[in-house]
Amino acid sequence: MLGRMATEVLSSQALNRATLARQLLLTREKMPVLRAVEHLVGLQAQLARPPYLALWSRLQGFQRDSLTKLAHQRDVVRGTMMRGTLHLMTAKDYLRYRDMYRPMLTAAMHSVLKERSTSLDLPALLATARPFLDERPRTFEEVRAHLMKHHVEGDERAMGFATRMLLPLVQVPEDGLDWGWPGNSGFTLAETWLGKPLDTNEDASPLVLRYLAAFGPATVADMQTWSGLKPLKDAFEKVRGKLVEFRDEKKRVLFDLPKAPRPPEDTPAPVRFLPDYDNLILSHADRTRVVTEEHRKAMSTGNLRVQAVFLVDGRVAGMWSTERKKGSATLVCKPFVPLKKPARDALTQEGEDVLRFTEPDAKDVAVTFAK
Repeated sequence: MLGRMATEVLSSQALNRATLARQLLLTREKMPVLRAVEHLVGLQAQLARPPYLALWSRLQGFQRDSLTKLAHQRDVVRGTMMRGTLHLMTAKDYLRYRDMYRPMLTAAMHSVLKERSTSLDLPALLATARPFLDERPRTFEEVRAHLMKHHVEGDERAMGFATRMLLPLVQVPEDGLDWGWPGNSGFTLAETWLGKPLDTNEDASPLVLRYLAAFGPATVADMQTWSGLKPLKDAFEKVRGKLVEFRDEKKRVLFDLPKAPRPPEDTPAPVRFLPDYDNLILSHADRTRVVTEEHRKAMSTGNLRVQAVFLVDGRVAGMWSTERKKGSATLVCKPFVPLKKPARDALTQEGEDVLRFTEPDAKDVAVTFAK
């Protein structure tokens, strides 16, 4: 059974440094962009800009066009995956894992729509939507209008949502955009866009190893939170011989890869600015290794948006936003706790660099701290 013979206890500080190392946040890594996206098992991409900033904060010399180029080459794709949300993933990983998520995405669709889903003729609905989306990229405004022509008594929004969740779709990048995708992106079938079929292997155990490489040490519940897949005990059991085990301060069993980095607790952690919905914040059941419960609640809005945050000594210390006024750009830090001068100075320098990346046309940049 999972959990036997786990003796060494890892403190919250040890888990923090291990997770930062896996997330490429202890130092900017010299790593190809495609390899980084693969290592991170995708990047949360509810909005188009966050994956770019997430990679800038993790990689040496990252340039935004390097990611956009991979999207146009169809080496990375943006589609619905973990937790039923949009992620930017390598095309290889999307093809490998998308079908595995099909039962979860179906259940999520029914959970969101509730009784509205019972009125949908799903086979007929998808039979209508599939060839329409296969013909060329379509916005969901176009998709819903098409569905209403063929299912005139249908629930327009419910039919659109069901289509988005149940068909393996990717958003198509467009030329000339700062962040690769417009707000109202066109969708098409992944197999058409990539020219390859989805893998139908439902074995989640290889994904366990990928998750631990990017987010470990972690519990089974942590991976279930990250992926939305349940239950995963059998998948962990299948690869248990390849794992080492620890316990956290609450005596929960943690699993990890034997040779994965677990830096000393006193390893320095630089300040970092993370985008909305960053994977570091969303990928564990117990997130206290990086953010207190009080601060976690403060950074989440009523519409489930997880706001952009900054790290000081490896932990969430506040939120940030940018303001534009003509030729000037200002990054506003909103600390959760009082910051000492060295932290403020480091955030100021890093924040100015963030603005030069995100607002390259700004003539003047500044960092301020809200009270």
